[in-house]
Amino acid sequence: MEISKAELTSAAAASAHAASTSTSSSSAPELRGAEILIKALQAENVKYVWGYPGGAVLHIYDAFYKQDTIQHVLVRHEQAAVHAADGYARATGDVGVALVTSGPGVTNAVTGIATAYMDSIPMVIITGQVPVAAIGLDAFQECDTVGITRPIVKHNFLVKDVRQMAEVLKKAFHIARSGRPGPVVVDIPKDVSFNKTPYHGYPDKVEMRSYNPVRKGHGGQIRKALQLLMAAKRPYIYTGGGVILGNATGELRQLVDMLGYPCTNTLMGLGSYPASDPKFLGMLGMHGTIEANNAMQNCDVLLAVGARFDDRVIGNPKHFAQNERKIIHIDIDPSSISKRVKVDIPIVGDVKDVLTELIAMIKELNTKPDAAALGAWWETINAWRGKDCLKYDRGNKDVIKPQYVLETLYGLTKDADTYITSDVGQHQMWAAQYYKFNEPRRWINSGGLGTMGVGIPYAMGIKLAKPDSEVYCVTGEGSVQMCIQELSTCLQYNTPIKIVSLNNRYLGMVRQWQEIDYEGRYSSSYMDALPNFVKLAEAYGHVGMLIEHPRDVEPALKEARKLKDRTVFMDFRTDPTENVFPMVKAGKGITEMLLGSEDL
Repeated sequence: MEISKAELTSAAAASAHAASTSTSSSSAPELRGAEILIKALQAENVKYVWGYPGGAVLHIYDAFYKQDTIQHVLVRHEQAAVHAADGYARATGDVGVALVTSGPGVTNAVTGIATAYMDSIPMVIITGQVPVAAIGLDAFQECDTVGITRPIVKHNFLVKDVRQMAEVLKKAFHIARSGRPGPVVVDIPKDVSFNKTPYHGYPDKVEMRSYNPVRKGHGGQIRKALQLLMAAKRPYIYTGGGVILGNATGELRQLVDMLGYPCTNTLMGLGSYPASDPKFLGMLGMHGTIEANNAMQNCDVLLAVGARFDDRVIGNPKHFAQNERKIIHIDIDPSSISKRVKVDIPIVGDVKDVLTELIAMIKELNTKPDAAALGAWWETINAWRGKDCLKYDRGNKDVIKPQYVLETLYGLTKDADTYITSDVGQHQMWAAQYYKFNEPRRWINSGGLGTMGVGIPYAMGIKLAKPDSEVYCVTGEGSVQMCIQELSTCLQYNTPIKIVSLNNRYLGMVRQWQEIDYEGRYSSSYMDALPNFVKLAEAYGHVGMLIEHPRDVEPALKEARKLKDRTVFMDFRTDPTENVFPMVKAGKGITEMLLGSEDL
């Protein structure tokens, strides 16, 4: 059969196109999914990954073995992997990364993921999954990771095709760190991590039509807020963790100092304004100071920045609403505005950008705040402050008061670059009350979820990020046992942290509530079979100290500081009857405070 010239030309063109396509594909190296994952982490400048291997992630671990730019930290429990990555993220502002296997690896990690979600911490958690064909067939170590984690993540992905790997990871990091930050889970089936595909590089940018967080605040709303602020007679600035997450502490400090207004921080916002500055009224809320809580209730204009009016801050919303005040609320997340408390001027935007614009507008104005009214307001505040609601029995020479341990620690470390992590309970509140945080990202604790056991993993993650800083974990004998196995990780990876255990032989906060609300029926709150923590620390290869007398508190802390290259466990035997005051009972308003045992 004769072939026409046109057909020959067409065939030649098709052949040339096929050849060029083949050349194009062959020029891109073929990589396994696990290798693409490593490339993505390297492109995102990830330095540490905390994890625990298992069957579904062995291809990924093999890829880690073949590279040397990212250090993998082998923890002793998956919960601690996520907590350590979380602590790293809180201290540095970078995205924390954890890696766990399928099934129990994922379910062990859930508490860590939920902890990060409640405090809006940027994280990417990589989870192994059974092969794609086995999903839904009850395969060995299978669980529905996407379903289980959906309520406790900002977003999650199941990567069913190796060709999606690079793009999914780009999206995961983008979602984790932008807008209101949060954890993102990437679930990778075992076969997807093994399969090969041509690798064309890590994407430079990501476009997601359904996800475009607002950064710039509405100019008109900011101007309205300015007018309210300048006309205020009893102004108050209330800030939360959003100021720290948004790296807006410099702008907040400039604003407060320009206006001369009183300022308070939530538990998660401590350090965003210097605690040693007289304009700082202390932490507010359930265990806040009289002056912070009374100012919140009695101000006429409230500027809320990166905070969410949660139940621990305002107590009973009906009580809070009894006093009329104008509320300005700045937040990156529109769903946080008017969620619990109706606000007058909502401003959705990045807190750093909005405060920058607000400061620029103030500089343009010729008007100043009402000095006479502000002076009278400060007189009122100082009268509340004069009640010294944080006083305790400082003269006690017989038993260690937990507050004294924190005050002594602050006195010794205030001029050093110091990070304080805590677990959850009485010790957490005492640390928040008595350690003066003057810088952001130095106070690392679980606020929203209130997770016991975070202290050691947090400290471990921070010490890797900040090897030249002093890192202390303030804990109790209850909390510390929840992740105490990580003392082994501290030894293996040389993270010499200092553990300050305020050991009162009780689940202290549970005991306090039982004393106040349950007529002293101490149901399952006494620790009756505690280990010898000194020997336990030594068994893990560390230094243990037992401190039983007030006179030994300062010498012990000084000795621990000298042991720069050793993890030190300090077992302080503290007063088992001591309670955290002030205290607002559940269901009460924030000015209905118990100030001490005399109020019980």
